[in-house]
Amino acid sequence: MPLRLNIRKKLSARSDRVKCVDIHPSEPWILSALYNGHVYIWNYTTQALVKTFEVTDLPVRTAKFVARKQWIVTGSDDMYIRVYNYNTMEKIKSFEAHSDYIRCVAVHPTLPYVLSSSDDMLIKLWDWDKGWNNTMVFEGHTHYVMTIAINPKDTNTFATASLDRTVKVWGLGSTQPHFTLEGHDKGVNCVEYFVGGEKPYLVSGADDKLVKVWDYQNKTCVQTLEGHTHNVSVVAFHP
Repeated sequence: MPLRLNIRKKLSARSDRVKCVDIHPSEPWILSALYNGHVYIWNYTTQALVKTFEVTDLPVRTAKFVARKQWIVTGSDDMYIRVYNYNTMEKIKSFEAHSDYIRCVAVHPTLPYVLSSSDDMLIKLWDWDKGWNNTMVFEGHTHYVMTIAINPKDTNTFATASLDRTVKVWGLGSTQPHFTLEGHDKGVNCVEYFVGGEKPYLVSGADDKLVKVWDYQNKTCVQTLEGHTHNVSVVAFHP
């Protein structure tokens, strides 16, 4: 007789760690994506919870507003991108986008495009006017692609940060990178463009505990900021 064991009690716990936040451009809303698979919208004026829903039972590492469509776009560890109407909570679209965890989604400010990056080392371009077809695949990184930042001064270009220790700058006209910025000694977690003036600057943060400021026209590092005692996971310029 085979031994039969009955499960008397099943214990499970999912972390509530926040993996990503986004701010709505006109409503007083903050969108947060959680490791436990949920997405929350908070009103930062009243500090009240506006909406919450479960996307999946796996971590949601990235979520962004698409305000002009009244959408939320999410990317999660089940390798799916999902699109929701944030007023009705209707699911607009759901599709398998990558072959590994999705780290970042970025929404183009004017064109009907969403960029996604993944542990499969790829960046993909999705066109929602073409039924969310994958119209471009950007190859060149040799490790997980953690972050995508679209250049606000030239929205045909974008930068990516990868655990291969590099920042790469790309254009929508080619699937190959325009150039690579090297200088970090460990994986790069985050990258952001300077929006506050005319300087052609990027800032990056990495597991080497450093923040670097780059001139993306001269392709040089103009400043290295030291002082952190642990990995740098997020960087931002003051506007």
